[in-house]
Amino acid sequence: MKRLLLMAMLSMLACTVFAQTDSVATDATTQKSKRMNLHLLHGDDSVKVSRKIHKHPGFSIAITFSRFDLGLATLIDNGSFTLSPKNQFLNYRSWKSSNVGFDVFQFGYRFNSAFKIYMSAGLDWTLFRLRDNITIQKDPDMSQLHYTVDNIDYSKNRFSSSYLRIPLSFDFRTKDNDDGKRFHFVAGPDIGILLNGRVKQISSENGKQKFNDDYHYTKLRYGAFTRIGYGDLGIYAKYYFNDMFNTDAQKGLKNMSIGLTLGF
Repeated sequence: MKRLLLMAMLSMLACTVFAQTDSVATDATTQKSKRMNLHLLHGDDSVKVSRKIHKHPGFSIAITFSRFDLGLATLIDNGSFTLSPKNQFLNYRSWKSSNVGFDVFQFGYRFNSAFKIYMSAGLDWTLFRLRDNITIQKDPDMSQLHYTVDNIDYSKNRFSSSYLRIPLSFDFRTKDNDDGKRFHFVAGPDIGILLNGRVKQISSENGKQKFNDDYHYTKLRYGAFTRIGYGDLGIYAKYYFNDMFNTDAQKGLKNMSIGLTLGF
């Protein structure tokens, strides 16, 4: 995950530098917003006139690296932020449980300079840092998650899932200000397709260990999200309507996340 975050940040930096030197044309029917500055001279006075050229309506398709999310993940047990007794084994460290994700592809339609709709695709990870020294087991029993209590003091015991995320975004934005920045208000539904589940543990006894399985994570999750920001920086929130696991004992256990987002 550390390597992934480093690669993601380097990619974002490269995209930002590239965007400052050139504009990438992704659709022949659309035109990148530009600002034209003219200086009118009159005697010793200089008057700066700024003209904005906005995108035209039309379809667009692009390979991108945007909407990089970094936030905190939270479990909700049948409407409560407190885990029920049957789910206490999932007790986690709130400030070390995270959500990370970004988009790599998008396709959409711009109606005018203030509103567009687009569907994107990317990757999304939810990582819970467990407090107890347990190991979630690979078990075909669909009635509940199985685990063992270990006589090992784990310095890290992380239970995570990775999904292909496919959000549909309704993007409202204001006009550019004098600095060329604007407010964004984005919301829409989000669908996720399970890629993998993982247990990652670090201890002095066994070193670093990783175990991959689906761990009964729901194969198809669905929810809603919102993003509010200014310029390239903002905040986001995501909530999933269906259960986090396909087990009877964990019925009603859902998850949400909230944090910072970079790139609109």
